[in-house]
Amino acid sequence: MINTLAQIDHLASAGRTPWHRASALSKLLLAAGLVLLAVFAPSLWLLAGLYAVAWGLALTARLPWRLTLVASGYPVAFTLLFVLARWDGTVETPLRLLLRPLTASLVAVWLVGTTPYPDLFAPLSRLLPRNVGDGLFLTYRALFELMGRTGGLWRALRLRGGASGPVRRRLTLAGEGLATMVLYGFERSERLYATMRLRGHSGRICGCHHFAEGSRADLLVAAAGLIVTAGAVLLWRMP
Repeated sequence: MINTLAQIDHLASAGRTPWHRASALSKLLLAAGLVLLAVFAPSLWLLAGLYAVAWGLALTARLPWRLTLVASGYPVAFTLLFVLARWDGTVETPLRLLLRPLTASLVAVWLVGTTPYPDLFAPLSRLLPRNVGDGLFLTYRALFELMGRTGGLWRALRLRGGASGPVRRRLTLAGEGLATMVLYGFERSERLYATMRLRGHSGRICGCHHFAEGSRADLLVAAAGLIVTAGAVLLWRMP
């Protein structure tokens, strides 16, 4: 999973499509509209159309289709049990229940894959409390390093025989490894905060304002929004 997130994060900064050049604010509004429609759409045809639009956004942004499929497919594992519990013997019900999270996750992949994380968190930091916004910003970056460190620790345990032997011994080693990661996380956060203070941290992270700077690429986002709105009006009452 961490490798998938790292690839998407790289594509957000390295992409050169019009979607990458559009402002983060316009893409956030389009993504929010698509997710809301996916959640509340009563029509199966509308849900299928939204899913097709989400794929169109991802492919025109030149996101690798395999990477996109894997990243957007994570909700399926959590949805299957709910689908089985709500199944009424028809095909439409499970399709509706699956298309809603798949569409939302695919739109999220497109948004994260075309928007560098500082631009993505900058508008969110204006809506959320300062501590929450800054915490999300730091957590997103720290996740990659922490997961990489965890992978290295797991490989070291396997090479040294930590994954074999009695269950009690393996649990003890796993607890010691987890304690090591917790201590590393505290130490890393202290060093990060000290570095921020030395560099003039003024109480707000991600204070950039260019997330709302418009460009010609925003016209493409607006056109996509108009197409989605027109399609929603036409397909809303269809079964």
